[in-house]
Amino acid sequence: MMEKIIKDVGDIQSRLIDHRPVLQGEIRYFLREFEEKRAFRECRLLENLNKMISDTNDHDLPQCTASMHEKLCDALTRLEAANHMAQRIQQRELEAEQSTHVQVCVEKRRQDWEEFLKEQGALKEDVDEEHTKAVSRLTAQYDEMKKDLSKYSGF
Repeated sequence: MMEKIIKDVGDIQSRLIDHRPVLQGEIRYFLREFEEKRAFRECRLLENLNKMISDTNDHDLPQCTASMHEKLCDALTRLEAANHMAQRIQQRELEAEQSTHVQVCVEKRRQDWEEFLKEQGALKEDVDEEHTKAVSRLTAQYDEMKKDLSKYSGF
């Protein structure tokens, strides 16, 4: 009779205090879930990110670089033209000062200078407008790229 009571007490004690079998089952379940199911999702996500980055490096980066180079070359050409125009005006002013008709030439150069400033103002507005359009276009492009990136990242 005592043996049965000791055995029952031992069984109750092992059920109440010894949680190893339950924990081992939970650990095996967690490992199976993580290694088998989530690992495939993580691999697919990483592969998608790698592909998207490769596409960006192969296609979008050269395209943006070419666009930037083209716009900078255009701006440089315009600046050189403006510089050349300013040098011509300075040259004309020097020639006018050396001539006998100084007053007439000075007045004409002043008018040329005012006209040049007006043209430069108009050119500046054109350049500013083109710059604003380019910035908005690039902002839209990068916003689109961010949207595409957020689609692929799964966040």
